[in-house]
Amino acid sequence: MRLVLGIEYDGSPFCGWQRQIEGISVQQELESAISKIADSPVRVFCSGRTDKGVHGLEQVIHFDTSIERPHRAWILGTNTHLPSSIRVKWVKEVPESFHARFSALNRRYIYLINNDGISPGLYHQFVAWFRKPLSVELMNTAAQHLVGEHDFSAFRAAECQAHHPVRMIHHLKLHRQGNTIIADVKANGFLYHMVRNIMGVLFAIGCEEYPVDWVKTVLASCDRCQGGITAPAGGLYFVQAEYPREFELPQASTVSLMDKLRIQN
Repeated sequence: MRLVLGIEYDGSPFCGWQRQIEGISVQQELESAISKIADSPVRVFCSGRTDKGVHGLEQVIHFDTSIERPHRAWILGTNTHLPSSIRVKWVKEVPESFHARFSALNRRYIYLINNDGISPGLYHQFVAWFRKPLSVELMNTAAQHLVGEHDFSAFRAAECQAHHPVRMIHHLKLHRQGNTIIADVKANGFLYHMVRNIMGVLFAIGCEEYPVDWVKTVLASCDRCQGGITAPAGGLYFVQAEYPREFELPQASTVSLMDKLRIQN
């Protein structure tokens, strides 16, 4: 039997999604908790691996088991054995043709920026702080040069293990709510640190250190050294993965990220 779970987590305490030799990962905690309910070792697969400090609003995972349990038992039982920073939100049985990673059509991230002169005391691990005033208009104009299919070598980390650097960005848009800027990006896939490296370039353009066209120069160079900083991990959220309708997975929560964090501006 193949089961799919929807997972929410605060990435702050973890070394990232994937198991590491050193440090506690989200994957490690989930495999340990689910294995207790399954009465046997379980290996989980996710829709998209997240870095150290990156959060998940609706990460999708799957695993195989021969143990029959009510869905309520998989949810509540697993949550009992998880730290409070990770929660299973839903569960569904799927055919063996489903794979959390390879069946995903698109993935979406949101990046939150606190654009204020003073860094936040509350929620500081959930936003990226940028002190200099940022122009959302300039950042949006620059971002549109990245929409479409491109070689994103200039925005991938040196440790990236992807077989090729070509990705298709479907949308990349930014808007402001008070002192918070929200960047929303959807693509068929992402390279290691790709979103954070894109945001580093947009930061530099937004505070007018570089012109809007600089993003085209960086993209065309295919050279990571030509780009800007790698933006902090804390502002980044894996929002959802999209799958073919045939699998009939639950829809992502309609509760906005801003409401969930109760950020007031």
